[in-house]
Amino acid sequence: MVKVFETKVLEIGSEAQNMIENTNMLILFGEGAPADLSEFCFTINNKELTGTIIKNGKVIIGEEKYTITAVGNVVEKNLSSLGHITLSFDGSEEASLPGTLHVKGVNSPHLEIGSIIQIDC
Repeated sequence: MVKVFETKVLEIGSEAQNMIENTNMLILFGEGAPADLSEFCFTINNKELTGTIIKNGKVIIGEEKYTITAVGNVVEKNLSSLGHITLSFDGSEEASLPGTLHVKGVNSPHLEIGSIIQIDC
């Protein structure tokens, strides 16, 4: 596997961590997220995608590793143009929405300012 994406969390919206706890999802957005969405987002500093995101790849958040189980059909486009995707920790084999990346893992992530998020495929 090779690293295809890496970013750092710059800001954390007031409801972003609650989204993980209550819905098992997190929202990433590059700088400049719409105001009505920013409170639910983890703002990231990079939109550069250097490869294809595929099923069975890995999402690494801090020390936690998650296996990619489904990739929505606009995940790559949204990530590279807006820095925006939704990560769903439900392990679904089919993407529920075009901009959602589904993963499975043992623990829910806890992100802080400065946390690194990496995708290896």
